[in-house]
Amino acid sequence: MAYTPESGSPRATAPRMPAQRGASERTNRQGPHVLPALPYAEDALEPVISAHTLSIHHGRHHGSYVDTLNTLVAGTEFAERTLEAVILGTVGKPDHVKIYHNAAQAWNHSFYWHCLRPRGAEHVPRTLADRITQSSFGSLARLKQQLAAAAIEQFGSGWAWLVLEDNRLKVTRTGNADGPLPQHQRPLLTIDVWEHAYYLDYQNRRPDHVHAVLDHLVNWEFAASHLP
Repeated sequence: MAYTPESGSPRATAPRMPAQRGASERTNRQGPHVLPALPYAEDALEPVISAHTLSIHHGRHHGSYVDTLNTLVAGTEFAERTLEAVILGTVGKPDHVKIYHNAAQAWNHSFYWHCLRPRGAEHVPRTLADRITQSSFGSLARLKQQLAAAAIEQFGSGWAWLVLEDNRLKVTRTGNADGPLPQHQRPLLTIDVWEHAYYLDYQNRRPDHVHAVLDHLVNWEFAASHLP
């Protein structure tokens, strides 16, 4: 994922997805935005996240955000804009709230899939490990505690994030479709805590899902790749 300066703030572009089409990618959609393929097989995250959950989460929920966004932007000033430009152009505007919600959710999910990896959470690259140690977290364990708290304590649907703000690592959380881009924060990592991300596997046990993801699936290499 690359960033370029824009008005003194980082501008995010959607993470690159593998060129090879994934099993759950749809090919019959119409519009400028497409559902990216998963960067791994649907069963690759088991037993933490089941293939059934991943199939529905990616193919139906993420796919629905993309399809709805394409319908909403057709014939509007946003029809030819990038996903990031749509988000930044509609945030906080009541007349475009539906476009914003679907664009933001499409972007959040495209980013989220890369925050997970089979047999992840094994190695934190030195560049990120040093930043964690030198930050207010002091240790990876403390960072994971704060990420878990943000994800578990988010009331209702939303996201927990590790971001870079003013060149400092920060844990934050957002509700519903909101994310770091409008706040001029550079996202490094996110955990999805909408119920569709975990309910089929964990029912109401969100803490169990969050801790399992942090302990077994985090793609720290992906997070480290966003550092300046």
